[in-house]
Amino acid sequence: METVNTISDGLGADFSSFVHVDLDDVENNNNISGGENCVSASTQALFQNDEDGEDERDNDDSGTDNSDIENSGTTLQRREHHGGEASSLPDTFQTSHLLFYERFKAYQDYMLGDCKPSEVKAFTADYLEKVVEPCDWLALWSTDVFDVLLEVRDVILKDLKACVRLVLPMQCDTRGCELTEEAMNSLLEATQHKIPLQELHVVYEESGDFDQTALALEHLRFFYKHVWRQWDEEDEDDDFDYFVRCVEPRLRLYYDILEDRVPAGLVAEYQSLLEKCSQCFQQFSVLRSVLSPDSDSELDSVSMVEGLKLYEELEKFKRKLHIIENPLLRYVLGYKGNPRQHCVQSRGPRASGIKVVHVVTASCSTVQLQSLLTSTLLPLCSCGDTEIQFHREPVSAVDSCHQGDVVIVLPGMYNVNSSIFIPDSITVEGFGFPDDVVIEKKNKGDSFVESTGADVRLSNIKFIQHDAIEGILCVRQGSLNMENCVLQCETTGVTVRTSAHLNMNMCDLYGSKGAGVEIYPGSVCSLISNGIHHCKDGILIKDFADELDVMPTITMENNVIHNNEGYGVIVVKPNTGVQRRAPLNRNEDDPVKDSAGETAEDGQQAGVLDPLLVSTSFASPNSSSSAAQPKSKENNSTDGDIASFSGRRWQFSRQMSRNKETCSQAVQDLMDHQIFISIQGNQFRRNGMGDFGTFFY
Repeated sequence: METVNTISDGLGADFSSFVHVDLDDVENNNNISGGENCVSASTQALFQNDEDGEDERDNDDSGTDNSDIENSGTTLQRREHHGGEASSLPDTFQTSHLLFYERFKAYQDYMLGDCKPSEVKAFTADYLEKVVEPCDWLALWSTDVFDVLLEVRDVILKDLKACVRLVLPMQCDTRGCELTEEAMNSLLEATQHKIPLQELHVVYEESGDFDQTALALEHLRFFYKHVWRQWDEEDEDDDFDYFVRCVEPRLRLYYDILEDRVPAGLVAEYQSLLEKCSQCFQQFSVLRSVLSPDSDSELDSVSMVEGLKLYEELEKFKRKLHIIENPLLRYVLGYKGNPRQHCVQSRGPRASGIKVVHVVTASCSTVQLQSLLTSTLLPLCSCGDTEIQFHREPVSAVDSCHQGDVVIVLPGMYNVNSSIFIPDSITVEGFGFPDDVVIEKKNKGDSFVESTGADVRLSNIKFIQHDAIEGILCVRQGSLNMENCVLQCETTGVTVRTSAHLNMNMCDLYGSKGAGVEIYPGSVCSLISNGIHHCKDGILIKDFADELDVMPTITMENNVIHNNEGYGVIVVKPNTGVQRRAPLNRNEDDPVKDSAGETAEDGQQAGVLDPLLVSTSFASPNSSSSAAQPKSKENNSTDGDIASFSGRRWQFSRQMSRNKETCSQAVQDLMDHQIFISIQGNQFRRNGMGDFGTFFY
């Protein structure tokens, strides 16, 4: 279990910001605003563990510890009620600004423990019984339409409801309607005076007597709004720790979104997936409720077929949601996304046929200007159909470009506040060395440079990325030729999407918290004489090879890939059941599932269910792939010409248990992918987990 926590924590920090995950639909943009600096004294006291009494828990089987809750004796802050000048409603407790670790400890230690999905409600009721005042406290019943002051007379824990009565004279704020005392009493009678606890906000009192009640209702409210799913309780595999499987990853994803570490496209996709999954579950539940198991009627047979289709669709949505929620799968699988999602429309050539040279500089000396004229401008402007325009910063220059234009960036530090989109075939080059021509982006955003032009060229520029969500450069479509550039990354590095082409020569890339270069299926990537170092992984290749995906085509020559935290090169591919495997320590009733024959989409879904196999090869601190030129198809099975490597293979089951079987086939396995046109002359040095790795999902 320590292995799970280590992996989850590391990837949650490093790769949640990682950009790219395209499943058909996606999720939850909780526009959540949070005050991370507001750590209440009461919640700190609530989550302090009593080490002396750690082994003395209640005699029940809840697996939770409530020994410290009632004795915290601290107070929460006041939350002022903003209902207008005429509002007579009292203030409530401020409980909405809890930090990740506070909620984590509350759910793990006090509320859920090691319960199964089917036991969540019982564990929650047990937790509330120990901390919620049973009666005689005031609360606001808050809905989308009104806020009204009520008195709680009793708490029905098994239903998670409170018996209430209206406080007279009625104190109420309404939004867009009028509500009388008679109407409110009628509404309460319709609900039998029973209100869900999560809809109640405890009225503030300085005595501190109701602090824990307010905090408990906040945990309940947050859990059912952001963590619990309607279909969780019906999971066929109910025999697992609900907190580890569902609560922790969803809680981490919530705070990753809150802290702007998840790209907007992925958040929108996750939100869409949640909505579609909820709708599908509702339709399936309605259909299931009207079916008679003993009926042989034709109508019931048709409904049964429809129900099976809905069930399969529901399972597909659930698997996709799990991929996004799991930080490990979110990193290695990613999403393809809509290739035109952020694309700027191409302008094409100018109607007049004139080509423009855009010169970017805030100021320049006469020597620079003379040199620029002699070496660059005069050759470019030799034809009479060319003109020169000047710009103070590179974004406006690129935005002004049409097909065939040239942008020349003079030495200087250029700070930009927006992304650079290149939809046309243009050339952008720095006039000098890369360290002299620097473009720096500091504000948050989903990308730095996005290229979709058919033939884009970048050279002699240093790009510096700060505080970003997505990678430093993304080739969504078309072709990008990049030469003699420096890429100082913040999140991921260069991404080559499906059907895109990248030629990257003599560049230096470092600092990525994800992969330095991320290559998608169907792309063409040529990496020659580059340095890729101090990243999470050097090169991540997504080989989702089946009848729907075309394998990427890669050339790697004379690159130096060193000092990366993970692998020098790692390939992600579906688990077809035919690759070499280390023996597994598994029970007979828990077989390895096979995803052969599935589509790429189903293959990604299978990654949630199938074990994750990582095959690695550890080389000497200074190793080279000079002799690793791949053979023709007839010679792919030959092992004699491949250098001997020692290594280890891990098998991660659902509990990520480690298997220490060794293998020496990692390099040959990499060649067997048939994705390399050429791989020679590369040097691999001091990569933390090895030079090559394969991740089966």
